[in-house]
Amino acid sequence: MSIQLDKFNKAQEKNMPDIRSGDIIKVHQKIKEGDKERIQIFEGVVIARKHGKGISSTITVRKVVDGVGVEKIFPVHSPSTSKIEVVKSSKVRRSKLYYLRTAKGTKARLKNKELATAIAPEEKPVVETPSESSAPQELAPEVKS
Repeated sequence: MSIQLDKFNKAQEKNMPDIRSGDIIKVHQKIKEGDKERIQIFEGVVIARKHGKGISSTITVRKVVDGVGVEKIFPVHSPSTSKIEVVKSSKVRRSKLYYLRTAKGTKARLKNKELATAIAPEEKPVVETPSESSAPQELAPEVKS
């Protein structure tokens, strides 16, 4: 029974980017109104990720609209979420960023991850092989008779 359940869960999982708390993401959500279906984009900061990385995983996304904080909980592998884009990543030291609910001004600002170190190519060390012409020659001591 559990083997069939595992196969079903694997079939339902979507290929999603690596989402962590502190990321600014755009969630494309399908909304059905009557006979019409449209896609609405919700952009905000991920303040929590719960229930692991399986099919039941959820993310809590927060944004501020006209001075009022709005939070939505999205099931990551739900058929109603069509796409998730990571806009920007931030360096955070917590897995749950619930303190952003009460933080104002500079306290609510997150530090950006620096991508320059990941993009810069590594320099290979230059290894010089000694050649016959550049090797120092030993001088024989002079013998006086």
